[in-house]
Amino acid sequence: MSSSHTDLSKRHSEKPVFSAEKMAEVQVLFAQYPEGKSKSALIRVLHMAEEEFGGWLSIETMDYVAEVFNIQPIEVYEVATFYTMFNLEPTGKYVFEVCRTGPCMLLGSDSIIDYIGTKLDIKVGETSADGMFTLKTSECLGACGYAPMLQCGKKYHEHLTKERVDEIITAYRAGQTPN
Repeated sequence: MSSSHTDLSKRHSEKPVFSAEKMAEVQVLFAQYPEGKSKSALIRVLHMAEEEFGGWLSIETMDYVAEVFNIQPIEVYEVATFYTMFNLEPTGKYVFEVCRTGPCMLLGSDSIIDYIGTKLDIKVGETSADGMFTLKTSECLGACGYAPMLQCGKKYHEHLTKERVDEIITAYRAGQTPN
């Protein structure tokens, strides 16, 4: 299942609406900002929307977030498309975000990206045929001393080698979180 992060045409089949619990969290966030400044909570609410609506931000989801904030949809699109941390289409169960900035590149992140792509038969921005893995690149993930590295969810995998990548993929395929 091939994908591209620049294609915003993918759609959810029904209009997204936050659960009552999630909407209460949004209201708590809004209350933390002065009147008229609730847009400062936009990044956090986009993360909440990803969690609530299947791990990605469709056009309908972003439009809904704009309604919640009472802002223009373009204001949400600008944020969601700027940051690589947001998924603009469905992803695999595990998203490998490989750092591609200077220190990681000097220590081989390009070859790690190529190796993961070959191993999973995907290119950057694509999801494996089994729907398990999506490969993305990322700007600095703040672990320069542990390069090359990748992030999967909240877990950092550091000092990557081809052998370590094999171990990581095997563990995730087995439903385990690698050390």
